[in-house]
Amino acid sequence: MAVFSYGFLVGLSLILAIGSQNAFVLKQGIRGRHVFWVCLSCAVSDALLIAIGVSGFYVLIKEMPWIDTLSRYGGAAFLFWYGWRSLMAALKTSASLLPSEKEEASLIRTLGICLALTFLNPHVYLDTVVLLGSVSTKFPGESFPFWAGAATASFLFFFMLGYGAAFLRPVFEKPRSWKILECIIWIVMWAIALRLIIE
Repeated sequence: MAVFSYGFLVGLSLILAIGSQNAFVLKQGIRGRHVFWVCLSCAVSDALLIAIGVSGFYVLIKEMPWIDTLSRYGGAAFLFWYGWRSLMAALKTSASLLPSEKEEASLIRTLGICLALTFLNPHVYLDTVVLLGSVSTKFPGESFPFWAGAATASFLFFFMLGYGAAFLRPVFEKPRSWKILECIIWIVMWAIALRLIIE
């Protein structure tokens, strides 16, 4: 139980930072669109990556620097594009930003964006595969409870974020609130993209 709790706390501390994935889940939660599937895909993706890390693959990742380079520039390009979409959405007319009038993206398209925000971000690999994989070595023979704790933290966090965002819907009935949210998402996406390029 102690190893599970340790994995849970370490996993939760890493996932709390505001990032592209969290911003997307928050936005979908506020809009009430495909919330369950978005939360599930993020949590399952994290659980899979953590499993890869605790299995020892983090050593292989460290030995193949080209993976980091490829994911950094690919991820930066995607984040610039997604940030640009948010900026354009913020600049549109007020009426088009009302939640009830927004064009609803299909489930497949929504999940495609969600998975791209997850797997094209090298920080995800750093946190889940490398960092959590390295920390798990402190508990030889107990990698499963460590993985279970960290994975549980991801499931709990994403579902709380996605469904908790519903409480913000009254605020976002005002078009101005949507403009502010889109601007925040734009800044977050471009800030992360610039960090990826500069690092």
